[in-house]
Amino acid sequence: MTDSAATKAPIAKIADKVSGIFVPVVIIIALITTLVWLLLDYSIGFALSRGISVLVISCPCALGLATPVAIMVGSGKGAKSGILFKTAEALENTGKANIVVLDKTGTVTTGHPEVTDVIAISCTEDQLLTYACSLEHKSEHPLAKAVCNKGREEGIIPLETEAFTVLTGSGVKGTVDKSVILGGSFRFISEHINIGPDAEKLYKALSIKGKTPLFFAKDDTLLGIIAVADAVKADSAEAIAELKAMGVRVVMLTGDNKDTAEAVGNNAGINEIVAGVLPDGKVNEINRLKSEGRTVMVGDGINDAPALATADVGIAIGAGTDIAIDAADVVLMNSKLTDVAAALKLGRATLKNIRQNLFWAFAYNTLGIPLAAGLFIPVFGWELNPMFGAAAMSLSSFCVVTNALRLTGAKIYKKTEKKVKIMTKTIKIEGMMCPHCEAHVKNALEALEGVTSAEASHKDGTAVVTLSTEVSDETLKATVEAQGYKVVG
Repeated sequence: MTDSAATKAPIAKIADKVSGIFVPVVIIIALITTLVWLLLDYSIGFALSRGISVLVISCPCALGLATPVAIMVGSGKGAKSGILFKTAEALENTGKANIVVLDKTGTVTTGHPEVTDVIAISCTEDQLLTYACSLEHKSEHPLAKAVCNKGREEGIIPLETEAFTVLTGSGVKGTVDKSVILGGSFRFISEHINIGPDAEKLYKALSIKGKTPLFFAKDDTLLGIIAVADAVKADSAEAIAELKAMGVRVVMLTGDNKDTAEAVGNNAGINEIVAGVLPDGKVNEINRLKSEGRTVMVGDGINDAPALATADVGIAIGAGTDIAIDAADVVLMNSKLTDVAAALKLGRATLKNIRQNLFWAFAYNTLGIPLAAGLFIPVFGWELNPMFGAAAMSLSSFCVVTNALRLTGAKIYKKTEKKVKIMTKTIKIEGMMCPHCEAHVKNALEALEGVTSAEASHKDGTAVVTLSTEVSDETLKATVEAQGYKVVG
């Protein structure tokens, strides 16, 4: 937040250029004003009064304050909401963005995948898991961790792995028991061995369900497939719908295969998906999208860092890797995707506020300087006292600062209505003889927390209770029987 307040937004360059010309121009106007009134045969005191009024009422302060005050308040508002803008430029560019690119794993999805299927082809399931865990336990990838977690659940003990190599965006390779073990995507494994039509059908079937199939091979033989699924975050669909409602184009970028990506995208409400992209390819895609509009990239992993640095604005999920956070311009400390829409709204609100401040500063000086110079004296007889000019100048700066402070109340989150679950329970009661009995039961039940209303009937021998939250049967029974009646059902 300190860096954000200390840096200058690009829009501030307009005010800087104007301010650089403004002061000498005002001095020249003040001199010309004094000379003109002297030439018109007015007294020296009157002419000096007009010239001084011009100097006093002119307000470069309002121009100078218009941008930095709004940036400072906007950055503070973001920080309170867990949205950290590293620079003023990041805040401005976020407000101008019209394309948002989302990484899949850890951004749209939870980033905590789990193994759903273990399909052994040329070995047993335990052997497949043993080789897979032996290879993957040296990898930091979320999918590798999911495989290792499955192995631990099954009591698998990894074997010693030598010559371990990570092939970025494709898979991993190592030597186990003097055999070369490969693990990774369908494309990667099919480049080294013949997978066969049956395994390819399994790959398609798993992918359509939104699962990521990981293939494992030993030397020239396919060991089997381990399918991993990563659930879509609870707030992803809501966040994406909100971005679309703002007129933002949403794109999902992933190294996963097309079928899996489309299944996840459909669940999250994303129509435009670019799948099967390697880390270098992500940078190329970001450059392509930048040519079509102001682009924001949202990611959390090491592989996302180059794309985050390339985008107009890189937004890192707070729970992501340190490299991603370092490469990004904005950090979402709460790791919520809905904060992406909130960041864009805050950026837009800040830009709007800056434009209002600049308009006020320009309008004030455009109207105030002619009034101070006395241009309206011949027409309306309006003459400005220099003291009133000084007061007006102070008021201009006050208005700019006050307008900027309105950002603290900016509505950057969508209001959600709390849905109250209404339920009813009918209690069968013995012993109610009259309306007084009904009243006793009714009052006792309605005194319970979670009971909205209660209606008792001595004729039917029942009490119907309306609940806003769950209240146990034991609590209801004890309450009724405390009044001297018997609950029979």
